[in-house]
Amino acid sequence: MEEKKGEVVLFGTWASAFCTRVELALKLKGIPYEYVEEDLTNKSELFLSLNPVHKKVPVLVHNGKSIAESLIILEYIEEGWNTTPKLLPEDPYQRAKVRFWANYFDQKIVPSFYIIFGSKDKEREKAIEDSSQLLKVFEEGIEKDFPGQSLFFNGEILGYLGIVIGSLACNYQAVDEAIGVAIISEKNPKFLSWVNTLKNCPLMGETLPPHDKLVARLSARLKST
Repeated sequence: MEEKKGEVVLFGTWASAFCTRVELALKLKGIPYEYVEEDLTNKSELFLSLNPVHKKVPVLVHNGKSIAESLIILEYIEEGWNTTPKLLPEDPYQRAKVRFWANYFDQKIVPSFYIIFGSKDKEREKAIEDSSQLLKVFEEGIEKDFPGQSLFFNGEILGYLGIVIGSLACNYQAVDEAIGVAIISEKNPKFLSWVNTLKNCPLMGETLPPHDKLVARLSARLKST
């Protein structure tokens, strides 16, 4: 990596929503970067040396130094390139609330999606209901903490929470097609509306994995379980 000092390199895999987050932030900030597709079934020695603790993508390398974990990388990009557009609000309290709900999404809602994906029949029905209840808490919390605000955008530009939510939830139709059930339904109309608004953002559309390719990947993963 010595020859890449001063440059930005993102190690990722095309189907990872967590890598999509980083790409969205880099593009929003107008930061040139090199993308390296990592084979997670045969991880390179270079990659393992860059993230020896978790051994997961994404990993961002800047000035020869590596940063891991998508939310931490987003914070690093925001602080390291103090340019507009801003990913986070200026007000410290608002920033804290945005971080809180981003963490809630990653710690509660994302695992609930994985449980749906890995379950069947009655277990899946229960998992979908459990996930719906978590989404309801999210809906109510966002409306309480950010009344009347377009929280997922800073003006017309994607914001931190929009990146966090959209990078994963905007793939919901591919997941539905692969597993044959809706993971986000009309039980959570506000969340569904927010996700569809994010999905219509041009930058989101050009950065998300191709729909058919993602359906094929998810279907293959289901068959292997």
